[in-house]
Amino acid sequence: MELDLNMLRPQERLSLQLKMLYQGEGFQKYHMGRFEEYGLYQENRRFLSSEQVITFTDLDGRLLALKPDVTLSIAKNARVPEGGCARYYYAENVYRPSQESHTFREISQMGVECIGHVDDAATAKTVSLALGSLALTGRDFVVELSHMGFVTGLFDAVGAPEAIRGKLLTCIRDKNAHELQKTAGKAGLSRQGTEALCRLSGLSGQWESVLSQAEPLALNAAMGAALTELRTLCTALSQEAGAEKLRLDLSLVNDMEYYNGLVLQGYLAGLPRAVLKGGRYDPLAEQFRPGARAIGFALYLDELDRLAEPQGETTEGPVMLNVALPKGRLGDKVYNLLSGVGYGCPENYADTRKLVVENPAAGIRYFLVKPSDVAIYVEHGAADIGIVGKDILAESGADVYELMDTGLGKCRMCVAGPKDFTEDQSRALRVATKFVNIAKAYYAAQGRDIDIIKLNGSIELAPILGLSDVIVDIVETGTTLRENDLQVITEFMPISARFIANRASYQFKRKEIDTLVEKLTEVTKG
Repeated sequence: MELDLNMLRPQERLSLQLKMLYQGEGFQKYHMGRFEEYGLYQENRRFLSSEQVITFTDLDGRLLALKPDVTLSIAKNARVPEGGCARYYYAENVYRPSQESHTFREISQMGVECIGHVDDAATAKTVSLALGSLALTGRDFVVELSHMGFVTGLFDAVGAPEAIRGKLLTCIRDKNAHELQKTAGKAGLSRQGTEALCRLSGLSGQWESVLSQAEPLALNAAMGAALTELRTLCTALSQEAGAEKLRLDLSLVNDMEYYNGLVLQGYLAGLPRAVLKGGRYDPLAEQFRPGARAIGFALYLDELDRLAEPQGETTEGPVMLNVALPKGRLGDKVYNLLSGVGYGCPENYADTRKLVVENPAAGIRYFLVKPSDVAIYVEHGAADIGIVGKDILAESGADVYELMDTGLGKCRMCVAGPKDFTEDQSRALRVATKFVNIAKAYYAAQGRDIDIIKLNGSIELAPILGLSDVIVDIVETGTTLRENDLQVITEFMPISARFIANRASYQFKRKEIDTLVEKLTEVTKG
């Protein structure tokens, strides 16, 4: 009886194909135990995606951990020949905290690692295998490349203080030009330096075009070396199968402590987030072997099970943009703006009980959702784009691109309390709010101990009745505060409606999304 691979789940079928691919390219199987000495993760926690690790004490009294990472173990235990390069592939499960479920998840990974003498050929082979791995899925895909040396070199060139580089990096990663400008301005960066940082988000597309645009911006040797390395790599891969799926995006950045060179991410059509991630991680390799170099990637197999689900769209007809539109005044304003520039629908959503209205000719489909759910729909790929208040976006922590500040619905996040309020520093401050994560982050930055009291409405009552000392809430005009003998103590976050995009959708619908953003920018500025 012949083995029919179609009987297998996508994850199982791909695992077999990947094993054949990696072994055929001379990579050895690396297998590790489910448990690892906790000390390894404690000593190298700066290289972990999260410091939260599941630990237990074994029968000999040793503190062990369910492994949260494969690369650390391979970097520690790899047998690297003198002057050579060890090449491994693996198929392992790791255990990491999930922001969505607020518990730990078991995540299935396959990947490759090269450790030791990593030259241009080893780098090209790794990226070639990333292309080949995604090609085996049979789906449309994109592999993005960038180089941390270009970004860190730019930070040095513009004089970005070390203290704010992490925040700048987050803004660049999220394509959040408006917050990037504010952060750079507060740090005292020059106008030219700020503009150079903001230009990173536009350096994306076909590799030859991107490099031509980026080379005049290389302000120091580090930036020039990064571009040279990218050009060498892309040229070497230009004749490879799947090379047309390769793109550069110099705003693709990652942890500066972990990655020090090339970084890459892979996306599959129909999946809401990157399914492949990796890059050059020499600092970790040098923890165990001075002078060693390393590069690799991981493919998240769990995501592939979504491919067995029915697809929401066909490839026929124009590309449709799915928009999560918030119900209420904000959604009405945004819809009217977009309708005025050609994105309206024949059917008025206000005159129907339908939750989905569309205009195939304009390539637009609107989902009418609760404002607090917009970021969730976009992050999980149910919608490609959406318009959401900065308060909701910050509270949810959604992993999306923040492409534009529309300027609509302006207000501010404030700390407010009784007019005669005097803070008692000798005890924890009692804070009532529905924005728990925002409040925690604000007071954590001050090192202030607080007790959070979560409320969903009539927040102003809490200090009046003695339930809390202060509140953290949105203030628009301040009328409600004044009428209840309360006052604003501190304003700490400006709020307005932001235009967001799903990271994967942006890879496959960038032209359509950018066009819509440009038109929305024109009308909001007007």
